[in-house]
Amino acid sequence: MHFVRVKSILSAGNGMNLYRGCSHGCIYCDSRSSCYRMDHDFEDIEVKENAIVLLENELRKKRSKCMLGTGSMTDPYIPAEEEIRSVRKALELADRYGFGFTLITKSASVLRDLDLLRSINEKTKCVVQMTLTTYDEDLCRKIEPGVSTTKERADALRQLHEAGIPTVVWLCPILPFINDTEENIRGILDYCIEAKVCGVICFGMGLTLRGGNREYFYRQLDRHFPGMKEKYIQRFGSRYQIASPENEKLMKLFHQICEENGIVHDNDRIFEYLRTFERKTQTTGNPDENGEKPDRKRLIQTTLSGRSASERAWCRYTDKKSVFGKNKFTGGLVDIFFLDLW
Repeated sequence: MHFVRVKSILSAGNGMNLYRGCSHGCIYCDSRSSCYRMDHDFEDIEVKENAIVLLENELRKKRSKCMLGTGSMTDPYIPAEEEIRSVRKALELADRYGFGFTLITKSASVLRDLDLLRSINEKTKCVVQMTLTTYDEDLCRKIEPGVSTTKERADALRQLHEAGIPTVVWLCPILPFINDTEENIRGILDYCIEAKVCGVICFGMGLTLRGGNREYFYRQLDRHFPGMKEKYIQRFGSRYQIASPENEKLMKLFHQICEENGIVHDNDRIFEYLRTFERKTQTTGNPDENGEKPDRKRLIQTTLSGRSASERAWCRYTDKKSVFGKNKFTGGLVDIFFLDLW
């Protein structure tokens, strides 16, 4: 771990990376790619020591509130966070100045900050995004050795829901010939259903490989899956986008299960929800027998009219005006889209 001083912390899209590098060891990690020009070992965590001071200065100057985000390049809950607490300090600032917040992680350690997540969500919107890739726990420990297991993450999602925090799952990447099976997809989605997640982002069954992360990925294939590297090279060559041969079948299954269980599965809708700042207002009147206050009850009834099962569930979760657009599958690339977002 080493410390640096930076000139700014928020991107044009109001995202931040409080750390650079990662110690989770996920074999597929795109952040290892050479195009990001990291001038230190990936496992040597770079801590932006003046990030919180810069963040407070920038939040004070903002004329309007917005959603803040973190986690696109480095998981916010790497082990260093337990000591440095930069993420918690950023959440405290968001809470103090009335900004919304969303973060993406693979760690159940997000529950350490449940008090702040809940406080932010009471005033505006706080969304936790969790990556789930592998239902089988033993396989998960090979693919993602340094993070919470899938079961631990699913338990965290359930606890977040019980605390009133909306959650979104990233179902990616799915590795061809390794976890691109119907059993894996069903298992992950079962976890999502049990945890009552409001949406699942999926760009297709596969992954992306390029200079930097490709070499690391192949070394880990040699270590954990002998002969698999040769199969990848023979089948995919030097392609950037690696699509599973089971993509069409598994995507059909994915959309079907999500729709049947009221889980939003349109990427554009979910991203619009994540970007949209909401200021929650106090409703008036006494709750009815279901605990609904009159203004909120009318809002829900109006919003749910004519919606599909997944849309109705999403509207109940957002408790705001509809954010739904045209139903389409974007087919974009996960790393490019998410980095542009934050």
